[in-house]
Amino acid sequence: MKKKYILLFACFFYLVSFSQDFSALWQGHFSYYSIKEVVKGNNKIFAAADNAIFSLDLQTNEIKEFNTINGLSGETISTIFYSEAYELLVIGYENGLVEITFDNEEEVLSVVDIIEKPTIPPNDKRINHFKAYENVIYISTNYGISVFNLERLEFGDTYFIGNNGSQIQVNQTTVFGDYIYAACSNGNGILKAPISNPNLIDFQNWQTVFSGDFIIVEGTETKLYAVNTSKRIYDITNDTLFELFLYNDVPLNINFDNQYLNVTTENNVFVYDINFSLISQVPISVDFDTEYTSAIVYMDDVYIGTNDFGILKTSFSNPVIFEEIHPDGPLMNIPFSVEAEPSGVWVTFGEYNEFFNPYPLNNRGYSHLQDKTWLNTPYSDVFEAKCLNAISINPLDNSQIFISSFFSGLLEIIDDTPITLYNEQNSDLESLVLPNNPSYIDIRVGESSFDNNGVLWITMGLVENQLKSYNPSNNQWKSFPLNTVIPEAFDNNGFADIVIGDDQTKWVAAGYSYGFIGFNESGGNIQIKGVYRDDENMPSTRVSALALDKRNQLWIGTNSGLRVLYNTSNFFDEENIRVDEIIIEEDGIAKELLFQQFITDIEVDGSNNKWIGTADSGLFYFSSDGQNTIHHFTKNNSPLPSNTINDVSLDDTNGIVYIATSRGLVSFLSGGSSPFEDLESAFAYPNPVRPGFNIVNEKVKIKDISENVNIKITDIEGNLVAEAQSRVNQRYRGFNLEIDGGTAYWNGKNLANNIVASGVYLVMLSDLDTFETKVIKLMVVR
Repeated sequence: MKKKYILLFACFFYLVSFSQDFSALWQGHFSYYSIKEVVKGNNKIFAAADNAIFSLDLQTNEIKEFNTINGLSGETISTIFYSEAYELLVIGYENGLVEITFDNEEEVLSVVDIIEKPTIPPNDKRINHFKAYENVIYISTNYGISVFNLERLEFGDTYFIGNNGSQIQVNQTTVFGDYIYAACSNGNGILKAPISNPNLIDFQNWQTVFSGDFIIVEGTETKLYAVNTSKRIYDITNDTLFELFLYNDVPLNINFDNQYLNVTTENNVFVYDINFSLISQVPISVDFDTEYTSAIVYMDDVYIGTNDFGILKTSFSNPVIFEEIHPDGPLMNIPFSVEAEPSGVWVTFGEYNEFFNPYPLNNRGYSHLQDKTWLNTPYSDVFEAKCLNAISINPLDNSQIFISSFFSGLLEIIDDTPITLYNEQNSDLESLVLPNNPSYIDIRVGESSFDNNGVLWITMGLVENQLKSYNPSNNQWKSFPLNTVIPEAFDNNGFADIVIGDDQTKWVAAGYSYGFIGFNESGGNIQIKGVYRDDENMPSTRVSALALDKRNQLWIGTNSGLRVLYNTSNFFDEENIRVDEIIIEEDGIAKELLFQQFITDIEVDGSNNKWIGTADSGLFYFSSDGQNTIHHFTKNNSPLPSNTINDVSLDDTNGIVYIATSRGLVSFLSGGSSPFEDLESAFAYPNPVRPGFNIVNEKVKIKDISENVNIKITDIEGNLVAEAQSRVNQRYRGFNLEIDGGTAYWNGKNLANNIVASGVYLVMLSDLDTFETKVIKLMVVR
């Protein structure tokens, strides 16, 4: 279908663009539980979630996902429409964007005409509804009606139909008889105009049929219906309203399809015939406590969009048994914190704001991706723990997880089952104390981290002892004040990060006013020191992220840029601590790396490279010293659904980067991994390399190598083919053989830059620290 449009793009390319398919290296982990709207077309059901869509093939039951990995924008969806005539899905967004996906095509057409209209306020560009008529669709928006030609894929006129051509909110349109009708808000009622009138752009050709606030207008073959905010549905005959029914809730969606009129409220779906005779009513099931949003009928079944269970399918002739339909995914599309493990990732949905304020409190549960399957634990199963945030996995027992609650305490999970909520009654955790309400309980547990001994270190806000430790092996708690740096409990609302060095120094990002703090209690001699002043070269007192790299250098993210503490070993002894910015050269000009950027997270991978998330500029991937930008991912060049990065976590075993954004979770297959202590487990794959393998692009991987290694690849006669060394032949530098942490990559080329011939090759590994060696035989078949 797409090919017939190619020749037309030259005349309006400045208004549209095709998005790429990133499915090779990226994966989306979107939630499809909360559905905005369901539509039907081409023997499929399409369901729109917050910022992603899935389809259900009604013949094969195959489910297919559409999200930023396939090229969608990741913006908030407001409505969708499927055109069977043109075999395309049209998606409308709250910001005015329109996107079009084509059947059996991988590309997405983005149409930005409405977004770029300077005469329309940004808040009024929301797409409310699509109505197809002949070869166009009428787009109802908060400013009026726009016309889009489906055949030519271009916008036509825009109708401002308020008094004197003013912009008014149009919720829905329909064509009935010789007229187009518009249901409008803010007292503008229902307007109509002759559909054949070539000058509908003139507001004077529109007449008001009824005043009031109407949210829906829908026509069948013989009837015209309207719904207003008073929960009533009307039959419109000869421009006269006849009340048909008063619902208990305001109807959210009405559609007419295949001789059925479907009316959806939050608690019921009503199915009528063309004479408005009720033939089925589907109430909320006791097994699925939710709210309905939209529904359509196909044969004997009703497919209902819900807020909590994706699509619920039931028989409209006997709506007793319900089937839950949606792709596998996490609970929500607002990941707050993520923690990766070799078999998947843990996700919480927070939250507290930038001032460490958790109010209004939320009840959200958590999600766990394990072996490619999502295990979702709802709020009802977490002992009413609210505002779940930081996640820590016990390094000595990976089945034991701790999740912080920024109101209720600390949740302990074993084998995916919550077993204990630690609070002020059963642990050393403390509640903040309000002088005017001493009985109020508010236990703000934030960032946490395990040390090498399996002891969990916990930060708390608004209490005297803001640093806690808990040893799960003996249930021992300890409490430590930080009052030599933070004088009063209420001087610090919370902590943004905590990392622990091999020397057992705890580095904490101390909220808004106290920069970062080093704390060490080893040997019973407690040492505490804070860095936050201008004369220490701190760009801000607010530290938002910390990371210790493999050289024991502390990387410090603030709301105003990046700093590095290069000498951490003498931190407590040195009187005049000073952190340093990283200076890079860009176009011959010296600049500060990430100058004035709000940094939200810093992660260090197996190659000592740095992944740095920002509040509004996407995700950066830097070389170990920060001098080279390997990747800079944004919404515009990657599947990131948002440039706001909430958290990042690395699965070093499988080389996966999990990225929590304000609009959903995605992952990127970076390919790097942490090095091993020796070469015993090193192997190469694929082995053998078969003719169908694209060795140049996909490359041979040499996995599980040690940290400081030399690799030589020779042919069977001993001729050198390729060579690399850790920290020298680093990845992304264009070498034929390159090393990224615990993995090396060979593109199959020799020293002459030619692809090697078929044969047996020897991969010779030498650890430069221990002098251990290993030889791997690799067969290449061309």
